[in-house]
Amino acid sequence: MDGERYFKLSAAIRTCDTISLWSGKIVGWLIIPMCLALSYEVLVRYVFSSPTVWAYDVTFMLYGTHFMLGAAYTLLTQGHIRTDFLYRFFSLRTRALIDAFFYGLFYFPGLLVFLWIGWKFTVQSWVLKERIVTSPWLPPVYPLKTVIPIALILLLIQGISELGKCIYTIIYNEEYPNTWGTGGYEEI
Repeated sequence: MDGERYFKLSAAIRTCDTISLWSGKIVGWLIIPMCLALSYEVLVRYVFSSPTVWAYDVTFMLYGTHFMLGAAYTLLTQGHIRTDFLYRFFSLRTRALIDAFFYGLFYFPGLLVFLWIGWKFTVQSWVLKERIVTSPWLPPVYPLKTVIPIALILLLIQGISELGKCIYTIIYNEEYPNTWGTGGYEEI
């Protein structure tokens, strides 16, 4: 790979990784209002015998948002579970070939289908101004459903980065240099 192509590949990987890194760091802060809402509910329910109608709904909406929007960051940091009882014995280039193959065969097509369905699901929810009918509070659910296509777009972006790293490894037979940190818990 010549210098210009390497630079373009490296720039694309860094850009995608930066988006995933910052989206993950920003979304990580959702844990604070979620914990506050849950703690408030526990306090008023068990200390003052006066439960709220909103805290449970806010908590599960924030957790759902946290979980979905944090998926790309988790992929960046290799935090997803991988069953590698055979994979770990393969050479670096072979692992990159396997990863690239499965990104192309399952990851991207699956996410694109989910994005298509999720987008239609979200638009319909906005048109209907959908609310959660199982709650006496009837909170709007369409903002939460908007998170679905956003999370899928973030996962697609990070998938592009991971595929770029596979291409780098296939060509150079070495891992792509980490652009976001060590990935260890000391970074988080």
